[in-house]
Amino acid sequence: MYEGNRPPDLGLNAILEPIQKFLERWKGKSSGWITLLIIIAGIWALSGIYKVGPGERGIVLTFGKLTGQTEPGLRYRVPWPVQSREIVDIAGVRRAEIGFRTIRNQIHTVPQESLMLSGDENIVDVQLIVQYLVRDPVLFLYRVRDGQKILHSAAEVALRSAVGQNTIDFTMTEGRVEVQDRVKKYLQRLLDEYETGLQVTEARLLVVDPPEQVRDAFHDVVRAWEDRERLIREAEGFREEVVPRARGEAAQMVLASEAYRQQRLIRAQGDAARFLSLLEEYRKAPAVTRERLYLETMERVLPSTEKFILATGAGGSGVLPFLPLRGLQGGPAGGREKEGKR
Repeated sequence: MYEGNRPPDLGLNAILEPIQKFLERWKGKSSGWITLLIIIAGIWALSGIYKVGPGERGIVLTFGKLTGQTEPGLRYRVPWPVQSREIVDIAGVRRAEIGFRTIRNQIHTVPQESLMLSGDENIVDVQLIVQYLVRDPVLFLYRVRDGQKILHSAAEVALRSAVGQNTIDFTMTEGRVEVQDRVKKYLQRLLDEYETGLQVTEARLLVVDPPEQVRDAFHDVVRAWEDRERLIREAEGFREEVVPRARGEAAQMVLASEAYRQQRLIRAQGDAARFLSLLEEYRKAPAVTRERLYLETMERVLPSTEKFILATGAGGSGVLPFLPLRGLQGGPAGGREKEGKR
């Protein structure tokens, strides 16, 4: 990725050979050498052109000292040995593997990195992947000797520190995200202290397992813990469904009771006001009010009662005569049927 300090080989022998043949035809030797020197100087000057791609940063050195940085595009610097340049990719995401290596799309475990002690003194097999960017190309190139190797070592230190502060069950289950966040923050702090110019974008745990000899037993424990959490969530969901419904029914009953209370209160107040108004009218005209109350009572009572009409006066027979009004409601036909039955 990074190019050297010397300009690329432009094949000067192949270029100068036809030029020399051309110059031999000239009679004046001095004018031919001057032309040759001008051509060589032009080629040397053109060798200072270089290109900085998108997402890259160019670093220009003058006699080995940093003199500037260049943005993407076609750039120029004084050719070697006056100036040299380095190009650093600052947009590409790089990765570091802790506890394993990917070789030809196959994962190979590195036990000396992956095996570590947890906070409860259990051995745990952990694999971590770190993604990072080059934040400061000058620090990355010239402040440290090998920034990628330093990041790898610092990531292993941060991982062992985070795992060693928690139990193996916590790291394998609900504390996985917390451990990742702790590793990321600690690793970034180490890289800043070492002035590597690198920035961590993500630290993700790929594998968190106990040693292979007891792995099945630990997985059973994890499954039991997951079942417990699932049952707890189901119970909480049932509670969230039942409790609001019960609260709503209770609120409805309270509102219904309040409405009934208001209804009875208003009716009682109305009855009391009506009684007081009748009392006032009775005091003004007792006979008229008493007669009106009697008639109103009869209007309410008589429509729902069975009525009998009795003959009055001194009759001859000893049987009490009466007129059955209910039997007459069937009409003349009903009366004829009754007479036929008789």
